[in-house]
Amino acid sequence: MTQKGFTLLEVLVAMGIFILVAMSASWFIIHGFRYNAIIWEQLDKQNEGRKVLQQVVDTVRKAEESSLGSYPLVTSTNYQLSVYANIDDDSYREKVRFWLDGTTLKRGIIKPSGSPLNYSGTEQIVELAHDVVNISKNSPLFLYYDESYSGSENALVQPVEITNIRVIRVQLELEKDPTATPVPLHVEGVVNVRNLKSN
Repeated sequence: MTQKGFTLLEVLVAMGIFILVAMSASWFIIHGFRYNAIIWEQLDKQNEGRKVLQQVVDTVRKAEESSLGSYPLVTSTNYQLSVYANIDDDSYREKVRFWLDGTTLKRGIIKPSGSPLNYSGTEQIVELAHDVVNISKNSPLFLYYDESYSGSENALVQPVEITNIRVIRVQLELEKDPTATPVPLHVEGVVNVRNLKSN
């Protein structure tokens, strides 16, 4: 006489295998969504970083004497840079300042006004990028080089004499969630200040 059906042991083994397969599939799905979100966040930060970097580089490249005849560079620290540049459609050069305020990269613009012209007007401030972690990572936002820069020299030591600056490296360290990403996203650009070239 043959009995049809499963023994209790066979049922338990089958259920155990099913539970392991279901848990593994759930783990892959949950972590897949989490990693997918991290990847999209990083891509978003990368695009934001590139756009901001391009804005900073374009402005710094255009640096020239102020509308009053002042030197093109005003301030040059690790986390702040001020230049005079014509960034709009008029013939005047605006004072443009980039700086880190905590983890936010900001740009301030002062248009020359008055008679005689001066730069004492209200600074128009916009936020360019968030989640910039240069300060916490002890990584300068701006590095400065002299006319002998060929790509491998060390940056000038702070405080920098602004009349020695010819090349500026801008480097952004972006990280939205330090617990989710292994390292911050690094975006950098090097710009020669056109009107400071000696050749």
